[in-house]
Amino acid sequence: MIKQSIKRRIVAIAAGLIVLMMATTVLSMVMVGRVGHLLDELTTRYNPANAHLTRIDILSLERALALRRMVIAKMQEPPDEAGYVARKQLYEAKSAEVDREARAARELINEIIADTSTPSNNVALARIESRLGSLMTDGRRLLMQENRELFTSLDARDFAEVGPLLSRVDTLRDELSQKIEALRQEMVKESDDAIATIKAEQSQAVLISGIATLLAAVVGLIFANLVSGGIIRSVRRLLEGTRAVEAGHLDQPIDVTTRDEIGELAAAFNRMVVQLRDNRRVRETFGKYIDPRVVEGLIDQPNLTAAEGQRRLMTVLFCDLKGFTTLSEGLVPQGLVKIMNRYFSLMSEPVRTNSGIIDKYIGDCIMAYWGPPFVGQADHARLASLATLEMIEQIERLRREIPDLLGVRGTPMERCDLRIGVATGEALVGSIGSDIMMSYTVMGDVVNLASRLEGANKIYGTRNLVSANTIAAAAGAVEFREVDRIVVEGQTRPEVIFEILGRSGEVTPERLTSRDRYQQGLAAYRERRWDDAFSALTSTLEATPGDGPSMCLLARIESIKTNPLPENWDGSWHVPK
Repeated sequence: MIKQSIKRRIVAIAAGLIVLMMATTVLSMVMVGRVGHLLDELTTRYNPANAHLTRIDILSLERALALRRMVIAKMQEPPDEAGYVARKQLYEAKSAEVDREARAARELINEIIADTSTPSNNVALARIESRLGSLMTDGRRLLMQENRELFTSLDARDFAEVGPLLSRVDTLRDELSQKIEALRQEMVKESDDAIATIKAEQSQAVLISGIATLLAAVVGLIFANLVSGGIIRSVRRLLEGTRAVEAGHLDQPIDVTTRDEIGELAAAFNRMVVQLRDNRRVRETFGKYIDPRVVEGLIDQPNLTAAEGQRRLMTVLFCDLKGFTTLSEGLVPQGLVKIMNRYFSLMSEPVRTNSGIIDKYIGDCIMAYWGPPFVGQADHARLASLATLEMIEQIERLRREIPDLLGVRGTPMERCDLRIGVATGEALVGSIGSDIMMSYTVMGDVVNLASRLEGANKIYGTRNLVSANTIAAAAGAVEFREVDRIVVEGQTRPEVIFEILGRSGEVTPERLTSRDRYQQGLAAYRERRWDDAFSALTSTLEATPGDGPSMCLLARIESIKTNPLPENWDGSWHVPK
């Protein structure tokens, strides 16, 4: 319900402005009537007549273009008869349009001459109309005669005659266009004269109306300013506060100076700002414990909190510090916390820059995943593979920063390294947990496989191992090599595993050659050609000293020589936890 204090102000302003507006309107209506009639003639007769004359010139050019395309169609080998006929029809249609435009222009000019209620130069207009009629009869007759001769030569394919005829047609058309343009310029002059007359009438009306409006405005503004000053000031403060909130500034409350509805609105606005500030603080706080995109999704997309979850194709990554327990011996808790915080910051950056989601930190292990609804299904394996390479690149930076973090050099932590496992497959995605606490995470065999691959790096001496599904989806973005075929703990189906060597196109030729030698050794190993496998793997070690997978397979071959494999061995190796 509107209070009387505001109502009286609004009604007083409205009533005063209405009275002033009515007085000014009546005066303006009387004086504008004359100007309106002149404008009607300008817009409905002069301007359309000019437009018709302009279109005649444009249509003439279009006819000339159609005529030249007719000539081109006939000159082709074989002649494009269908194109010739179509362009001839277009030419004839444009000719008919020229006639219609000319008739319309003449009719409008005659209407202007016949209207005695408006001032116009009837002598000049009659001259324009007469000359236009003459051009459309005599000038067009000569042009059409030349065109018929040209069409006859084209039908006979007499190209020797077509050239001169086409030149004469162009000359006649140019002469006709120039005369029409001259008429159009004369018509424009008459239009300008009509506009000048309208401006004179309008200036007189504007002058008188302006004086009356100025007097009414001065009185109205003084009255409105006195009555509405308090309302305007309050609304401005509210508007400034709204803009500040829109810009993200939630620390500027609005001063409440009135007790009317605007004062109540300002108080409510201040309460809303406090609530928004609290909500932003909650989001910022949660964003440090849960990935900000998950926080935004859980708030903005309620379906993400559905307890039943969804089965989706995802890529999961596990990253662990190699030998963390041994390396961290002797470190004080404060130093260990500094290193771990820096380690998590450096390793989380590639995940987030490649659109991944940090699921959790488990000791020194990072679990991350890629997939819908945060990443498109076609991209998540590629992004996870690129993140893997960037995380490996970050380990050197961490090693360089450890002395500064601890204030001492020569600690075992300076020899830290990574183990990364990546797997792609179907997973259960959603809010999983109890009635009192839930987590938006992924579950399934693909998570177990990624974790096992991270651990399998210990056996093969590698920094990363990825599943076959990941490589199949990201093969175009990275260079890789097949490492082995293994059966991880908790699964019975063999899994072909790969090592990512680098980004596509960035791996050295020597490294690629070493990869090919290793693949030869791996093939011989699976076919039980132990001597060939030993030779190829030894060659790989010579090219790449310390190559973990080569050393692992060589050790197996030595073991197999004393402990032969069963006859039904399928080339896969069981990897324990």
